[in-house]
Amino acid sequence: MNERLRSVLAQRGVSPESLAATCEVDPKTVGRWLGGRVPHPRHRFAAAQHLRVEETFLWPVPQPRSGRPDTVGIELVGTYANRASVPGEVWLSLLQKAETQIDVLVFSGTFFAQTNPHVAGMLAERAAAGVHVRLCFGDPNGRAAAVRGREEGIGDSLAAKIRASLTYYRSLSTKAGCEVRLHDTTLYNSLFRYDSDLLVNPHVWGQPASANPLLHLKRLDSTGWFDNYAQSFEAVWDSAKPWTPEPERTTTHGQD
Repeated sequence: MNERLRSVLAQRGVSPESLAATCEVDPKTVGRWLGGRVPHPRHRFAAAQHLRVEETFLWPVPQPRSGRPDTVGIELVGTYANRASVPGEVWLSLLQKAETQIDVLVFSGTFFAQTNPHVAGMLAERAAAGVHVRLCFGDPNGRAAAVRGREEGIGDSLAAKIRASLTYYRSLSTKAGCEVRLHDTTLYNSLFRYDSDLLVNPHVWGQPASANPLLHLKRLDSTGWFDNYAQSFEAVWDSAKPWTPEPERTTTHGQD
């Protein structure tokens, strides 16, 4: 499968049929490209020009048998100008297809639930199917969240966003296979792992995470970017504390 070509088509909003017309080939031919077949050189050039990417990004040059493969370059299967531009179906598909683990590392991650109100239920379903779900949010009372709030110019609003986000996951605290923790670390990236797929959202100083780029990585072996980011998740997770939801408040009304 050519995940890079598939990802770029989605990013650019180009259908396989449209790419076929541009390259003057049958749509079934583009289907075969998506399946992993390498196009004729002139078709590779035309497709790369139309999609505004390097030809070698879509079809990397094979490594010599005697040489060590450039797994770092191959692991990068897609990029997005900002997190907000990632199609909703990408998040949904990765979550639904996860079979072993889902790891999320954020400060507030409010978009994660607000763009999909059923995300907690979906995570619970994946956990029931044997997927280990780990969600790590910023500690709203921690120093790191306070510093990040000041850097973004929103003050205590970040802590409030974290508390609001956590309310969506209250039901997961009692679900087998689901863990929620709070961290108090400086985050250089938000991370969203679904088995061997990892979405990395780098943090640019003073800007909200949603305005920053996002990288889609696919794990090949332990020498690439994927494992470096995955290890950073484990380090933060190990230092984070379990989250226990506060009891829901009930309001009583007196009688006149």
